[in-house]
Formats: sequence, structure tokens, C-alpha cells
Amino acid sequence: MNKLLMEENDRLQKQVSQLVYENGYMRQQLQSASVATTDTSCESVVMSGQHQQQQNPTPQHPQKDANNPAGLLAIAEETLAEFLNKATGTAVDWVQMIGMKPGPDSIGIVAVSRNCSGVAARACGLVSLEPTKVAEILKDRPSWYRDCRCLDVVSVIPAANGGTIELIYMQTYAPTTLASARDFWTLRYTTSLEDGSVVICERSLTSSTGGPTGPPASSFIRAEMLPSGFLIRPCEGGGSIINIVDHVDLDAWSVPEVLRPLYESSKILAQKMTIAALRHIRQIAQETSGEIQYGGGRQPAVLRTFSQRLCRGFNDAVNGFADDGWSLLGSDGVEDVTIVINSSPSKFLGSQYNTPTMLPTFGGVLCAKASMLLQNVPPALLVRFLREHRSEWADYSVDAYSAACLKASPYAVPCARPSGFPSTQVILPLAHTVEHEEFLEVVRLEGHAFSPEDVALARDMYLLQLCSGVDENAAGACAQLVFAPIDESFADDAPLLPSGFRVIPLDPKTDGPAATRTLDLASTLEVGAGGARPAGEADLNSYNLRSVLTIAFQFTFENHFRDNVAAMARQYVRSVVGSVQRVAMAIAPSRLSSHMGPNPLPGSPEALTLARWICRSYRIHTGGDLLRVDSQTGDAVLKQLWKHSDAIMCCSVKTNASPVFTFANQAGLDMLETTLVALQDIMLDKILDEAGRKILYSEFSKILQQGFAYLPAGICVSSMGRPVSYEQAVAWKVLNEDDTNHCLAIMFINWSFV
Repeated sequence: MNKLLMEENDRLQKQVSQLVYENGYMRQQLQSASVATTDTSCESVVMSGQHQQQQNPTPQHPQKDANNPAGLLAIAEETLAEFLNKATGTAVDWVQMIGMKPGPDSIGIVAVSRNCSGVAARACGLVSLEPTKVAEILKDRPSWYRDCRCLDVVSVIPAANGGTIELIYMQTYAPTTLASARDFWTLRYTTSLEDGSVVICERSLTSSTGGPTGPPASSFIRAEMLPSGFLIRPCEGGGSIINIVDHVDLDAWSVPEVLRPLYESSKILAQKMTIAALRHIRQIAQETSGEIQYGGGRQPAVLRTFSQRLCRGFNDAVNGFADDGWSLLGSDGVEDVTIVINSSPSKFLGSQYNTPTMLPTFGGVLCAKASMLLQNVPPALLVRFLREHRSEWADYSVDAYSAACLKASPYAVPCARPSGFPSTQVILPLAHTVEHEEFLEVVRLEGHAFSPEDVALARDMYLLQLCSGVDENAAGACAQLVFAPIDESFADDAPLLPSGFRVIPLDPKTDGPAATRTLDLASTLEVGAGGARPAGEADLNSYNLRSVLTIAFQFTFENHFRDNVAAMARQYVRSVVGSVQRVAMAIAPSRLSSHMGPNPLPGSPEALTLARWICRSYRIHTGGDLLRVDSQTGDAVLKQLWKHSDAIMCCSVKTNASPVFTFANQAGLDMLETTLVALQDIMLDKILDEAGRKILYSEFSKILQQGFAYLPAGICVSSMGRPVSYEQAVAWKVLNEDDTNHCLAIMFINWSFV
């Protein structure tokens, strides 16, 4: 392939020279025509500016007519020459993109721009489809460019060689809630070269290039596409070599400074557009050849449509465009969560739901969304954790409410429950892309009811889920987890109301650690005194990355429940934000900082003191020794407690509040399937079954009076919803140095997963 590419490169360099010569000849011809009509400016052909039109409202020069095919053809030919020079020449200073592995499994050769106007990316790859088929797929940009909201071909003008010139208006989504979306007004030129190659090149029409003025759009900022496109060359024996160039100027100065890396990163452009196009072509090529097998009897095109609908629905929610019917709902005085509503039934209800009995009560769709900055959290790692540990952040009763919106019957608004419902998630894979960078799956949430009143809500629910960008080595990749409730039938046209998370990396700055902490969210969460980092922390794993996290949750609501649902959604998103913050701090490489919360192995003086209090109180109340420690000095007590085979955990005891876990040894964390940071969100009565709760409550007074109690064998559940059996449990009061109650300790003896 390398040899072939080198030969093709040499040939194309010669062809570029020929095209530049022909372009100059064309300019001379146009100039001659211009002179014949008493216009001495050859540039008027290209520069059909608005000022000239205003000064001469009845132009006598056909070249000055913005819709004149000759003028547009001149722009098209110039675009073609500039594009070819970028695709195969040195018009842009290209550097190979880090993280793109070479070899037979590689998608192709990818390069990004360095020190050029705007941002640019280039890729070259080999696919087993014919050039005309490749061109047809690539021109359908909404099918592979997930950020494309709409693409309208305003006019089509035939050109030589069976080619076409198209005037195109495209709107794209904003990646976060913190900046405006972009739109483009471009000319796209499709033509064939002598060797059978197909070229599709495109550039923005501006006052400097000339051409018609694009449609205005108040909600968008006009971005510029510099000469870009696709060069598709036939290969001997079938297939095509594709050269792709994307070059845009996204007007980065119009966004907040902290977000500018999103708009100034050639790596992000490469992932979103250049590589996405190449992957899409390769995916379709493999589906066409029958190399990819799908389960569940679904056609690949249907599964691709599901992925596109999930992404599009999430993008619609994040952007909330007024012309889609979205309007802002008043806030509760705190601006951290934005609530928007859409009262159009077609937003969610398909024709199968458009029944007279449903419409009077259907109020619309409500979306609660928020964006924030995170420090030192790899996006891929965070999204992978959110996918695998849903119970760490999700509320089962809110999931149940979302699932109920698929039913025709009215549904109640969930209220905050102190215990919640344990649930287990089972992931059923549906499809994945060639390089496994994106996968579609069905998630079954299995509810477990422990009391008769919970049986109605504790039922199995299903989510269609799309996860992408979880490869930590992919530079500039956006990590995303988007899901929507579905019912058991899972029809191809099932209504989808996506919610989820998007984490986009911001290019690391080299200004030093102090400069990168101005707006990061993690710095506002530090519990230690002062905001200074310990020496050397900034160099930990050489990792100093910021990312922007966007969260959006959508719910349907009935007319008379709108305010209730809005309050629930606002509270829920704040709860999810809090959970994600704690997860982010737990998995960040800088988690060893004493300022950033509990340590993985608590070696602080507070932990040593707590370990001594636990052992001393156990001996005072039961008369036995919890540990076999010869020396009570140093950290020997803590180490033995931490490595004890039985699960030992402490929980707070406060009046009128459920006991919340504050500490657990390694066995305790393993039993609960959690971390020290996430442990603080787990309540004691949430992990006990109904029988265990009754026994604990009946023995509580005994614990307070005599200091301890033995509890019989039973079953509890981990934070992931897995049942755990234990032979016996011991609960005792932990006393501090003043012999006053500090917390409650519980030890589960000989525990195991059922």
C-alpha cells in the first residue's frame, strides 16, 4: 500500500501542476470575455462582492451576477486546485497524528495541521468499494457526521465532465451547552479526473471569494470551511484509495477562553470528521462484503439508524434550538442546571402514540442539562466507569419513571426515597463498529423488591445505549454514553428520548499547573484548607488534562405535572453531577493528594486513630480481640484491620437520618463493590434486605444499651445489586477518646457472593 501511495503521490503532483496551468488558462479566457464587455478587472469573475452589486443595481456584466455559472465555476476550479495541493502536496504543514496505530488493522494514515489558519486534518485509506459508491456515501454527510444537524442543497448547477456545482447550507450542533452552534454556507464541486478519479471539493462562500450570500440564522455563528474534500482514486483489481482533507475556521474567539481548545484542536476535528468519514466507509464496505455478523436479526442499516437517532436526540437536547420548539423554563435561583421544555407532541410521540386519549394529558418533553469542567480525568476512563457502574450514579425510581413514559397510562412523578431500590444491570451487545470505538447495546435493569409496596416499581426495564470513545489512546476523541428507555417489543420505529453524558478533552496547556486551575471544577471540591497543590502533584503520571463534561436528561411530562417533573429533573441532575464529581475525583491520577478526599489506603493520622477506636471499642464491649496485633504502635493496627478477611465497615449514626457508610476495609469495599469515595453515598438500610433491616432495628436499642449485638446469618446486596450472604454479623458502638459515641461498626463474617 505504501508503494502504491508513493506512486500515486508522484502522479498527482504532476496532475496538480497541470490543473494549476489549466486554471490559469481558464482565468485568461474569462479575462478576455471580461475585456470584451468593457470590464478590465479579471477578478470581478471571482470577486462578485455585495458592494459592487449595491453600487450598480442593474449590472451590465454577466460575471458580476452572483448566480452566474461562469463565476461559480471559477471559484470551483480554484477550490479544486487548492484542495488537491492540500490532499497530496505541502500546502499545509502536516504532522502524523499520535495514537493512530500502523499495520494491517489500521484505518489509514492520519495527519493533522500545525501552525496553519484554522484547523485541518488529512487521512488516506484503502476500501473495497468503487469510487462512485464511495462518493455517494461521503456526500451524504448527515449519515456519518454526527454533529451535522441538517444539510440543504440550495441549488445545483451542471458542470463539465458530468460534474456538478452545489450551493449548500449546513447547520452543525454545538458540543456543549456553553457555546453557540456553527453553520456553513459553501460551494461543493463534484468532478472526474482523466484517470477515473472522483473529486468532491468544498469551500465557504464569503465576501472575499464572491458568490451568493447564504441564508441568515440567528442561533448560529457562521464558520468558514477552507478548501476541503475527498479525492477517490480507483485501484487495480477493485476498490478505492481515499484522500480526505478537512480544513475549517470555527471562529474560536467567539467562545469563552477556557473552551477555545475545542475549536482550535485539529485532533478533535480529525476524530469528528476525517476519521469518522473513513470509518463509516470502511464499515459499509465490510457490511456489503458480509464480513460483519449481527445478532438479533437486525439489519446493519437499522442498527446504524438507532445509533444516529440516539446521537441526534442527545444533540437536540444539548442544543435546545428554538426552531425545534424548545423554550427555557424559569430557574429556581441557582443557574447550575438549565431546564428547557418542548410542548410539541411530535418531539417524542410517534404516529402510533397520536391517540385522542393521550394528547389531552401529554404536556411535552422536558430536558435538564448542565456542563462543567473536570481536571485530570481521562474522558475514556470516566465514561467507561459510568457505563459499567450505573448504580453509582443512577436512581432506579427515575429510571422507572422514564420507562413509564412508553406506556399509554398516566404515571406518577418519583419522589426522593431514602432507601431506593437495588438494581442489577445486564448488558446485551447489539452491534459495534469495525475498530470497536463505538458499540450499541441493550441494557436490562433488573429490579429487586424487598417489600410488597415496592413490587410494582421493581420490575425489569430496558435501555438502548450507545457508548463511544472509550479508547484512552485515541487523541482528541470525544467519549460519550447515551441511552434511551425502550419497551420489550423494541420496534425499529420505537420512540427514543435519549439522555446521557459527553466528555470532550481540552488540549493540555503548557502554562504550568497554576494556570490550569482557574476554572477547573475539581479545585472547587477540595476539602483541605487552602487551594495549593502539594509539591510534585502536577507531575503525577505527567497527566494534566482538562475536559468539559455535558450532562442532559430528558423526560416526558403530563400538563398538570410539569412543575413537579421540573423539580424532580433539576434535583436529579444535581444528584448525578455530585456523583460524577466524586467518581471523577476517585479515578483521577491526582487522587493521592491529601487535598482531594480519602486515600485508597487510608494512612492518615485520622485513619490510624479510627482503627484504634474500632479495635478498642470491640474489646471493651465484647471482651474479645478483633485483631491479633502484638504491637499497638505505628500503623500495625490499621494494616491488619485493612487486610482483615471479614468485611468491617463504619457508618454514621445521626438522629432522624439513615446511617451512611464512612469507612470500610478492603474486604468491605469488595463486598459492597465500591470505592472509598463512592462508599459515602451508600446507606446501611439500602444494602440490607427486609429481614436484615428488621433485625437491625429490633437490636438497635440493645446496641445502644450494652454496646454491641450479634446478628444472625442473612443476605445483603452490593452497590451493584449482587446478593451477598454472610454467616453472622456483629454490630458495636465505636467510642472516641472521651468515651462518647463516634459511629457504628459492623462486621460481616464469612461473606460471599451468592
